[in-house]
Amino acid sequence: MGVWSGLIVGAAALAGVVVLSAAQTPQDGQGRRDGPAAPRTAAAAAEVCEPGQNPGHSAARLAEPGAHDPSALTPAEAAELDQMLRRVPLHQSAPSAQQPQTIPVVVHVISSRTGTGDLGQATIDEQIAVMNKGFSGGYGGADTGFRFELREVTRTRNDTWFSGFPQREDTIKGQLRKGGPETLNLYIVNMDDGVLGRSTFPQNYADAPDRDGVVIDYRTVPGGGREKFDLGYTATHETGHWLGLFHTFQNGCDSPGDYVDDTPYEREQSAGCPEGRDTCSSAGEDPIHNFMNYSDDACLREFTEGQAQRMAQSWAAFRA
Repeated sequence: MGVWSGLIVGAAALAGVVVLSAAQTPQDGQGRRDGPAAPRTAAAAAEVCEPGQNPGHSAARLAEPGAHDPSALTPAEAAELDQMLRRVPLHQSAPSAQQPQTIPVVVHVISSRTGTGDLGQATIDEQIAVMNKGFSGGYGGADTGFRFELREVTRTRNDTWFSGFPQREDTIKGQLRKGGPETLNLYIVNMDDGVLGRSTFPQNYADAPDRDGVVIDYRTVPGGGREKFDLGYTATHETGHWLGLFHTFQNGCDSPGDYVDDTPYEREQSAGCPEGRDTCSSAGEDPIHNFMNYSDDACLREFTEGQAQRMAQSWAAFRA
């Protein structure tokens, strides 16, 4: 999981921005069963900021097994986000399979000036369809009660934005982001640092609304060409974070894990599709098929009922 330090750039750095939008004229640029303690891995290294210092905590999906994420959430930071959720009284019913919640989606396609990364409408539609199938239990697992509806696509051609999103996040999102806490803004860019995608958490919307959203590498969309990761599940994974989920390997073998009762503990993220892997002595094999793990796309297929409940609670608390 990562925290970006967005860099505000001057007007000169915005030269050459081309934005084309379907709706715009062109413009410038809970308590868990206990498990034995286990050492944390590089996948769960210390966050660079304490909770509250940076209102834009964000979570990532990495491509390489064992890759170092210098801004992963510490146990204390995950606990703080959990406490933020628990402190909010719920005054309305949460989404469920019986009462689904449709989330409006605005997709921001950011490409190079020569058109690299400029995805076609059919690909965008397929990405939304993959998300809907995953969140409705269409690949297996729980129906989370969330559905996604594409409302708008913006298109921006800018070499600097395309390949330098993390350093310019505040500027880019400040110009492109639409809607309120209930609107999923999905930014599609080039991410060449081993990161497949990133997302903010719902707890941080009130303090940093302009930073809210999901960012994915353009090659992770269905048929995008990112080896092992081009079935569109990076957007599904990151949207899980956007709705309040941690990685399944949060806290390793230590309680309370990822704060969801029905996802078994695992010492570290999975890679590939290691069937039968069991890295903690507590009950259950590692949840390698869970969308909130790091397995190859072909290995992923499910959210659990507990994860669906946590997302529903997060939605009711911070996004409804």
